[in-house]
Amino acid sequence: MTVTTDKKTDTAPEELTEATEEIHETEGTEESATEPDAADAADSPESSESTDAPTTNASSRPGWLVGALAGALVVALAGAGFLGWKLWNVTSVDEAGRQAQEAANAYAQVLTSIDSNKVDENFDQVLDGATGEFKDMYSQSSTQLRQLLIDNKATAHGVVVESAVQSASPDEVVVLLFVDQSVSNTSVPDPRIDRSRIKMTMELVDGRWRASKVELP
Repeated sequence: MTVTTDKKTDTAPEELTEATEEIHETEGTEESATEPDAADAADSPESSESTDAPTTNASSRPGWLVGALAGALVVALAGAGFLGWKLWNVTSVDEAGRQAQEAANAYAQVLTSIDSNKVDENFDQVLDGATGEFKDMYSQSSTQLRQLLIDNKATAHGVVVESAVQSASPDEVVVLLFVDQSVSNTSVPDPRIDRSRIKMTMELVDGRWRASKVELP
């Protein structure tokens, strides 16, 4: 009996084994080639920059925020200071107007009241409440006026009927006054009433409000 050997059958397992080994070798080579690429990607500068970028932005935000808050605080303080100054200035001007008006009312009565028997005393009171231009003018004319009042036995008494502040600043105030003046002399023994409108400029001098200009508009 003859035995026939099938060579194809015997070689098939060997070929299958060789193919399997080649596949494993190929996979191993691909894995070893992939691992360095991943490591290189992790160590690349671009990867580091992309990782560090959020940290840099985050760290810069607090500085920017502090600067913005500081700027807003400066603006707020400046605004509050300006408003405070405006309020102080308005209050100061109002108070100056009130004080100057009171001083002008009192001085108008001194200025429009005269007694021929007390001329020197009256003149001293007038000069005491005057300053600047008006004081100079009154001093120059007082000698002639004094003699005229004495010769005519003149008397006068002034009363402020109404007054108002026309303009005001912390150290200068203009006051308008209406004054009724009762006047008598040797020619007119019976007193008569004269109403005068006076524009008086008051200036703050050495802590006192004094008349620097007196006009009869």
